[in-house]
Amino acid sequence: MATPKVLVLASDTISGEVVREAIGSERAEDAEVLVVAPALNSKLRFLTSDPDGAIERAEVVQEESVQQMNEEGLDAAGDTGESDPVQAVQDALATFRAEEIVICIHREGKKNWLEEGVVDEIRERFPDRQVRHVEVG
Repeated sequence: MATPKVLVLASDTISGEVVREAIGSERAEDAEVLVVAPALNSKLRFLTSDPDGAIERAEVVQEESVQQMNEEGLDAAGDTGESDPVQAVQDALATFRAEEIVICIHREGKKNWLEEGVVDEIRERFPDRQVRHVEVG
């Protein structure tokens, strides 16, 4: 059986337990996981064309997530993505042919990706992939 490939979209650091919860423990153990952290930017920083803070934060999120997952026995790698989460997924899928997409939604915050329609948009744009979302935090 081929190694399952799972793309995980995360705006904050997550653990392997989140992946296990989303796709099942056994499948997670066998999977190749790519954590993509979009470089989410504030409106002010976007307007002033200052993406540096957002990129740095995305780097930290993906690095910490990958480290935690590897320590927990998962085969994980990471990358940063565009500020638009849907574009970040599309870009990642160009080189990482994931069968599943797991979107990590944080309960706290002004608006989450579920409320903003990001989950539905990813489902519509990638109908040939299993798209799941998990609430974390």
